[in-house]
Amino acid sequence: MEERVERGRFLRRMRIMRPLAERDFALLWAGTTISLLGSGIYYVALAWQVYELSDSPTALSLVGVAWSVPMIVLVLGGGVFSDRLDRRRILIAGDLIRAVGIGTMGVLAVLGALELWHIVALVVLEGAGEALFGPAFGAIVPDLVPEEHLVQANSLNQFVEPLGWRLAGPALGGWAIAAFGTGTAFLLDAASFLVSAAAISLIRTRRVVERDGDGSFWGEIGEGFRFVRAHVWLWGTLVSAAFGLLLFVGPYDVLVPYMVKNELGGGADDLGFVFASGGVGAVLAALTLGQRGLPRRHITFMYGMWTTSIAAVMGYGLATELWHAMAASFVGGLTFTAGIIVWSTLMQRNVPTELLGRVSSLDWLVSVSLIPVSFAITGPVAALIGPQATLIGAGALGVPATLLFLFLPGMRDSERDQDSS
Repeated sequence: MEERVERGRFLRRMRIMRPLAERDFALLWAGTTISLLGSGIYYVALAWQVYELSDSPTALSLVGVAWSVPMIVLVLGGGVFSDRLDRRRILIAGDLIRAVGIGTMGVLAVLGALELWHIVALVVLEGAGEALFGPAFGAIVPDLVPEEHLVQANSLNQFVEPLGWRLAGPALGGWAIAAFGTGTAFLLDAASFLVSAAAISLIRTRRVVERDGDGSFWGEIGEGFRFVRAHVWLWGTLVSAAFGLLLFVGPYDVLVPYMVKNELGGGADDLGFVFASGGVGAVLAALTLGQRGLPRRHITFMYGMWTTSIAAVMGYGLATELWHAMAASFVGGLTFTAGIIVWSTLMQRNVPTELLGRVSSLDWLVSVSLIPVSFAITGPVAALIGPQATLIGAGALGVPATLLFLFLPGMRDSERDQDSS
């Protein structure tokens, strides 16, 4: 009895932990935490493996295109399925598809038979699995926790995402590669998706699907599109994110590993520490917002954070020591995560649950629509003007490309409505 009372007191003090009182959310959180740890291992292993096979930014750019194109093509279907079907099953399918692709990559690497074209082919499965998992994950959270705990649930998710994907995972990945090779690192990631699928399969919550639309695939997509088009804060932010990620993803994913390996003289473990520094910043952002809740000027705060995040890309281009890159990663991780927590909460509070899967898929589609272009142009641009100049230029262009959307008419109406209430 005393133990239960103490647990209740702890949850009241640590607001970010309150959603874990919901059994089904705790299962989702536990499974996702394990898979994100594996993804952090994979993130380092993939970059290091590609640069071992072909020490050229263009090769990693090609891998990025192969991953992102199927995600863009399939993400709308993932949104429709997550509104039509049991969201648990969509999440499990996404995990299993990724386990197959990355597990195959790991086996080939262990056997010494992995080639660049294998990686290009197998990351297609990773992108397809992510297209299913992403919209369903964003849509299922409000099914599992009460509305008053959504900020804490999103903060908790954003706490474990950088902790696994950008902090513990990369550090463990760098160690695993140094000790056992990239094949073992890939197999660890594949196993983490199997653990996640097993945890999600134990969730009991079932959502009753109610649809008033015409029932056709494109008809249901149209419902989601009309909702997004009617709200400036939605469509404006999605377009802003598309341009921001165009200037961020390719330079970050392709050139930061190249800079660490070739310009700063680091190894796989050093690359892991650079990524992990971003995880430290992201964890700090999640803990702070989980305790304090949404800022009053939530839209302004979100855009301010994302503008700072993309400005941090310049720091990688200016880095002459590893700690410089780590500092840029810390700032970028903190500010990007703070913006994501606000965005996820606004989506889950203001989008009807029966539309949330489709709106989430449109969020993914528009936001990542230019990522293949980002990967495709990063290698050639870096070859033309150099990796450092590419990173500095991406950050300099990304700041106005992100911030200008804050000043669209109607973007901050929800802040004004809050002031007048």
